[in-house]
Amino acid sequence: MKQKADFLMLAKTFKGLEEVLAQELIELGANDVQLERRAVSFRGDKALLYRANLCLRTAIRVLVPIATFKAKDTDALYEQVKALDWSRFMTADNTFAIDATVYSESFRSSRFVTYRVKDAIADYWIETAHKRPNVSTQTPDLFINVHVANEQVTVSLDSSGDSLHKRGYRVATTEAPINEALAAGMLLLAGWKGQSDFYDPMCGSGTLLIEAALIARNIAPGVFRSSFAFEKWRDFDAELWNDIYNDDSAEQDFTHHIYGSDASFYAIQQATKNVKSAGVAKDIDLKQIRMEEIKDVRAEGALVMMNPPYGERLHSNKEMEDLYGAIGTALKHQFTGATAWIISSNVEAMKCIGLKPSKKFRLLNGELDCQFNKYELFQGKRNEAHLHS
Repeated sequence: MKQKADFLMLAKTFKGLEEVLAQELIELGANDVQLERRAVSFRGDKALLYRANLCLRTAIRVLVPIATFKAKDTDALYEQVKALDWSRFMTADNTFAIDATVYSESFRSSRFVTYRVKDAIADYWIETAHKRPNVSTQTPDLFINVHVANEQVTVSLDSSGDSLHKRGYRVATTEAPINEALAAGMLLLAGWKGQSDFYDPMCGSGTLLIEAALIARNIAPGVFRSSFAFEKWRDFDAELWNDIYNDDSAEQDFTHHIYGSDASFYAIQQATKNVKSAGVAKDIDLKQIRMEEIKDVRAEGALVMMNPPYGERLHSNKEMEDLYGAIGTALKHQFTGATAWIISSNVEAMKCIGLKPSKKFRLLNGELDCQFNKYELFQGKRNEAHLHS
């Protein structure tokens, strides 16, 4: 597949992280960076495509659009897809998979769009090579993404394959772990660059801790993955990819420390496995302890971040109110001088923290609408702290 030196790409992300992703892309050297709905479009060359997959922390996939057209129904869609020169991207011996997203009243369902696109590609090859390529949903040679908005159709090649949030370091898990790309987005929204100590007193399987360490050391999150979809593309440049993958010149020292704790012994066991798998054990201390029992915290200037239970799993309101009340008390008394960030879908329980947020973001954790709040843990009264700042 021949690419122009500079071509259009689209990095997909989660609701609320578009601006963070745009900033990541600008820092990677992307051109014409534009915010989209749960995505950021940009332009760059093949090296940038490879770097985007390897280095972006808040992207979930990177698409390369190959055709945009209007189609009023699935017959028109079929004809337009079949008219594309598929020999640029694959051979009749290659396998392929299709992922369709449909926001349209003209098309019945994403599944029907998938069938028609699959038939169009298969019929293209039957006519040109007298051979039908196979569909493989597990390990295809080519991932094809189809996006339909009303009558506007965009056909793209998916350069990532598995979602980029699947870093590859998570070998153990607890109930409802936070998505790695969302965790990284929360840290970047909070301005985390490794400039202080970091605490997660409800660390679960350790995702926030690990993402914090990777950002602090500027380790690319994609180094743990076994493969990316672009490695099977016809124009794959193995030498260029090898140079990019093995370039660790941007990695940096981290002079502070990361502390993770959890009331659950099982959670700490799982976090320990994941921290070792990610190769950041030297930066992270893990301890089984309840948040209210944590003592001797060097909190001045530190960043505290947590993803407490939301109460979605049959917890009573009273239990949640007590839990969030205890979080607020611990923050006020044990983490004075720090800045805290908390994500939760339980807005009522968050009120029980008893602190006024200085910033609020709306994020999506899975299907749950969440608030991501910042709390300044001043010594003394808030207005006194302002007078002395």
